Amino acid sequence: MATSTKHTTEWHSPRSGDSRRTLSPRPQIANLLAGLAGVGFGAVTALALETEGHSALYSPGGWALAVTRFSGFWGGYLLLLMVLLMVRLPWLERTVGQDQLVRWHRKVAPWATSLTSLHVLAAILGYAQMLHNSILSQAWIFVLHYPDMLAAYVGWILLLVAAFSSIRIARRKMRYETWWVVHLYTYLGLGLAFMHQIRTGIMFLGHPLSTQMWTWTWIGAGVVTLLWRVAVPVVRNLRFGLRVADISEVAPGVRSVTVSGRHLDRLAVNGGQFFQWRFMAKELWWHSHPYSLSALPRPPFLRVTVKGLGDQSSALKDLKVGTRVFVEGPYGAFTRHRMTRERVVLIGAGVGITPLRALLEDLPENRPVSVIIRARTAEDVVHGDEMKLLVEARKGSYHELIGSRDDVSLDAATLTSLAHGLADSDVFICGPEGFTESVVASLQEAGVPHSRIHFESFTF
Repeated sequence: MATSTKHTTEWHSPRSGDSRRTLSPRPQIANLLAGLAGVGFGAVTALALETEGHSALYSPGGWALAVTRFSGFWGGYLLLLMVLLMVRLPWLERTVGQDQLVRWHRKVAPWATSLTSLHVLAAILGYAQMLHNSILSQAWIFVLHYPDMLAAYVGWILLLVAAFSSIRIARRKMRYETWWVVHLYTYLGLGLAFMHQIRTGIMFLGHPLSTQMWTWTWIGAGVVTLLWRVAVPVVRNLRFGLRVADISEVAPGVRSVTVSGRHLDRLAVNGGQFFQWRFMAKELWWHSHPYSLSALPRPPFLRVTVKGLGDQSSALKDLKVGTRVFVEGPYGAFTRHRMTRERVVLIGAGVGITPLRALLEDLPENRPVSVIIRARTAEDVVHGDEMKLLVEARKGSYHELIGSRDDVSLDAATLTSLAHGLADSDVFICGPEGFTESVVASLQEAGVPHSRIHFESFTF
């Protein structure tokens, strides 16, 4: 049976003697990586031009095969960028935040999928014109007589399935676990596509320089992916040795999980950041979910607070003390480093209060702070007592707005009256998507510039 959290560590009192490591954003490195991505696209275009012959354009199927070359290079390169955007490179991730990386990923994805599909269709059309076959028969000839073409078709289909599963309507109807497994097959699709390109791609046959450059580009992307998605997390978790130390209900359907480990004083994390949590128990070990820390680390303890919404979060109530925990992170740019003003306003609802709780603890001393919490009932306020104590220690203002969304409106007038100096403050928001959208609109109406309104989205 779990022990009481108050016997393992004291979460209510502010941290004292903070000597922990923190990591700051590195915008210069993020800009360098963006520049390298642009240079890489230019190099890929040069490779495509190097393999193109002017006279070949006017032979049967010449223009279609030219489209095949360019779309193959461009589509393949954008597929690599899609993967690298989600590798969670630490310098990039903590500078722009995972939600921004996801948005970029979603903008690149349609182009990558469309170019890859164009490559497939143009290749079939070009060869059909060159060999005087019908389109359907040429597609079947590829499968029967060309090496790796069946694998290429399978890889293309896997990429299309991942693309369709990412459409907003499809995402809303899928469980996170299903979506995650579907996207895991994207790596298989990429591997099949690469093998097909190198062995049978018309842009590589007789072009050793193009073959070497393209191969090393893909090998480099694979090494980076394995390093940051597999090797680094495994090494860190072996070092930390995290296990469940305590589970307690802090609000209806909301549980705090305290984990203990080794060397957590070396863990560089900022208040407001999150980890990908994987609890090594039956039915839970094979997928991970993003949960923010609900307090700064107190070595040897970490704490996360979760509302039972999905399969994993609902199953946490059955976790046993001593269960092994695997984490990746920390991630996110929802931190004090986004501050540009002296005054700070924190606005939260539901379990979204938890990252604000950790962020509040991490703010520089003597910063004027206003905290506004909305909940349907007083019992639904998560870690309210802790928030009050932290605000009192800073001599700030704390407000709980209790009632339904219709009864309690966070309009511009209400926010201005509750948060002194709102228009000249940095505002951090965390809560359900609809709540965040309405608060952002109210803040802009109250005169807060969009650049000083900070929030992150955890939607997949």
